[in-house]
Amino acid sequence: MPAVASPRPGGPQPFARERSRDAWTAAVYAARANLEPLVFEGEPIGTELPGGQLMLTTDIENFPGFPEPLSGPELMERMKEQALRYGTRVVSELVTAVDLSAHPFTITPHYGAPVQALTLVVATGAKAKWIGLENELRLATHGGGVSACAVCDGALPAYRNKRLAVVGGGDTAMEETLYLTKFASEVVVIHRRDRFRASKVMADRVLQHPKVRVLWNTRVADVLSETHDGFEGISALRLENTATGELSTLDVGGLFVAIGHEPNTKFLKGQLDLTEHGYIKVDAWRTATNVPGVFAAGDVIDDYYRQAITSAGTGCMAALEAERWLAHHGIGESPLLETAEAMVVASAEQVPPPLASHA
Repeated sequence: MPAVASPRPGGPQPFARERSRDAWTAAVYAARANLEPLVFEGEPIGTELPGGQLMLTTDIENFPGFPEPLSGPELMERMKEQALRYGTRVVSELVTAVDLSAHPFTITPHYGAPVQALTLVVATGAKAKWIGLENELRLATHGGGVSACAVCDGALPAYRNKRLAVVGGGDTAMEETLYLTKFASEVVVIHRRDRFRASKVMADRVLQHPKVRVLWNTRVADVLSETHDGFEGISALRLENTATGELSTLDVGGLFVAIGHEPNTKFLKGQLDLTEHGYIKVDAWRTATNVPGVFAAGDVIDDYYRQAITSAGTGCMAALEAERWLAHHGIGESPLLETAEAMVVASAEQVPPPLASHA
């Protein structure tokens, strides 16, 4: 999780955050405000890489400012370089624990010594749930035609006018399926049960669409691939009927896994309020959490849009709110935040008593 450090040498860090486009955006804003941000960018664990889900995206065509497609890793590297240019410090470790019960907050990384921060931005993202097949994960990691985001990848030339498969039975799978019908020659929905879990209206739209076919009581047993000109890409799926055990093969040009996402919030251990699905609760059109001085951004608060540009936007919001929160408490030179209605001023109960000693 990234942290923005205190401007005082040797003192608590003003700001902390972690690992993806929202983290780097927050770091850029914090660094330009002379808050000396410290970013914990994480460590590679399976399909989870420093930089978040964009690290599994081959071509990005919908991020403003880039007329030509660029890869997810390239975009993340550029964002990181921009943050470093303004003085952001980076620790390549996961955050394993935080203590938000006392101020300054204590952040414990995987290997290094604990760090204290005056403000904290949680930008740990959400990880896609995968089927768990070895070939699936390998192809997803190397851009071989397996994805967990149709809106991100479905319009790419590699998927156009091909038969595409979607795994899942909830509303997310229905949305992904309908989106892919704009580009695919056929979309095959693979579901392990005999009925969808999705809402009736979404299920009906999928079932009535002329370009959609549903394979009920079916699971993906393996993902098959072929190599052409040195590039390995998906070629077919090995399917198993969950009722009879019968095996079959389905030729496809892409696989989209839509069985949900899991926000990375376990390390918080209940210290921040979460939604029923595990995402961090924030104030409406703000990034403030239930703990004063702690903010959240990106996919860890967003189960609706889940786009790179919206995550980056909330990273900007979190950094500005953290900067102004510090200014309200006598740290830094940020002007008070003015809204269309009135100036925002921190109430007495929002000021942690220990903070006065750092002013």
